[in-house]
Amino acid sequence: MSFAAKFEAVDILFPGSADRGARGRMTMALAELDAGKTRNDIIGSTGIVVGAADVNLEVEQGEIFVLMGLSGSGKTTVLRALNGLNTISRGRITIRHGDELVDMSNPPPATLRRLRNQAVSMVFQQFALLPWRTVRRNVELGLELRKMKPAEMRASVDQWLDRVGLLQWADKHASELSGGMQQRVGLARALVTNPDILLMDEPFSALDPLIRNKLQDELLQLQRTVQKTIIFVTHDLDEALKIGNRIAIMKDGRVIQVGKPEDIVLRPATDYVAEFVAHMNPLTAIRAASLMRPIGALRAPDGAHHFNDNQDYALHLDNSGQLIALHRDGAAAPFHQPQPGVRCPQGSTGIVTGQHLLKDIVEIRQQTTRPVLVADNGRIVGCIGTTEILDALTQAGRADYRDNTAATN
Repeated sequence: MSFAAKFEAVDILFPGSADRGARGRMTMALAELDAGKTRNDIIGSTGIVVGAADVNLEVEQGEIFVLMGLSGSGKTTVLRALNGLNTISRGRITIRHGDELVDMSNPPPATLRRLRNQAVSMVFQQFALLPWRTVRRNVELGLELRKMKPAEMRASVDQWLDRVGLLQWADKHASELSGGMQQRVGLARALVTNPDILLMDEPFSALDPLIRNKLQDELLQLQRTVQKTIIFVTHDLDEALKIGNRIAIMKDGRVIQVGKPEDIVLRPATDYVAEFVAHMNPLTAIRAASLMRPIGALRAPDGAHHFNDNQDYALHLDNSGQLIALHRDGAAAPFHQPQPGVRCPQGSTGIVTGQHLLKDIVEIRQQTTRPVLVADNGRIVGCIGTTEILDALTQAGRADYRDNTAATN
C-alpha cells in the first residue's frame, strides 16, 4: 500500500521571538539537539522550544493513524505541520495528492493554498464554526472558496449533512446545536471537499463521555464507507486503541513507539509505554488474532479439530483450511459470520476475523454460549473460548503474557 504522508527526520523548533539573533539561536539549538541535549536543556541555553525532534513516520492511505501522548508531547505540533500551520525546521514531509508527491518542507504559497483547499482538511477541538452562518452555510465554506456552482454545492453539502444525520438541522445556527452535533458539522465541513487526508486535533475531547463514545462509533462507521486517510490526535489511550489502525506514542517531541493497538498494549517498547498502557481497557485494544488458540493446537487423533473443553464440538477442514462442516456430538451444528447490529443466534458458532476486538468476541460469546472461530481469508486459523477471554482480561498488563503472545505471533 502506498503512503499518504511521510515524515523523514523532521524537526520543528519555535524561536519564541523574531529578534536579530533568532537565526543564530536556531542554529545553536539544532546543534544541541544533534548532541543529544534535552528539550529543557535547549530552551534554557537558547530560548528555542523543541516542538518535534527526529520524527520518522509513514502514514498509509486509508488508515486511521493516531498520534497520542500527554500534553506537550508534540502530537499537535506534528499534525499542524502537515497543512503548513507549523513550519518544518529540518527534515522533510511529503504528501501524496493524487499522482503528485508534494514536498511540504517549504511549499510555494500557491501550492500550499491548493493543498489546503483540495488535499488536506482539518477538524478542530473547539468546532471552529462561524456563528453567523447556518449549519448548511458552515459546511459549504470550502466549496464556496472553490467557487462551485450553487446547485452543485447545495447537493454536495446536503449529501454530507444527511450522512452525519444533520440534514434536518441545515438551516439552524450553531448556537441551536449540542456540542456533539456541532462537531458533526465540523466533520461534514471537512469531508465535503473530498480531501485526501483528514486531520483531527482532539476533536472529541471537549465532549462528555457518552457523546464522545457515540461520535467515535460514528467515525468508525463512516470510515468504513469513505476510507479516508485520517490522522487523529488524542491524549486518551482508550480512544486511540479504539479507533486507530496504528498508533504513534510521543514524548517530549519524539516518537517513542509506532504499532498496531495490540502491539502497543502487548509489546511496549519502553518502560514509559508500558506505564502508559498499564491501566488500559483490554476490551478495546486486544484483537482476535492476538488471543486465539492456533488451529494447529486443536487437532485430535481422529483428524478433526475439537475446540471446546468438553470436546463435543468438532470442525472439519479441507487441506487449505476452509471449513467443511461443524458437528456437535456427531450432528451438524450451525455457524455464521456475525453482522453489525444483528444478534447472534444462541447455540450457533460465530466466525470472526483476526481484526475483531475482544469486546466483540465477548459479546458474541455471551449471545451464542459457544467458542468463537477466527478466520483469515476464509481459512479457519484459530478459536477463542472462555479461557482465552479470561486470560486476556486478567493478564493483558503482565509482562509474562506479553512475552508469551510475542512468541506465538
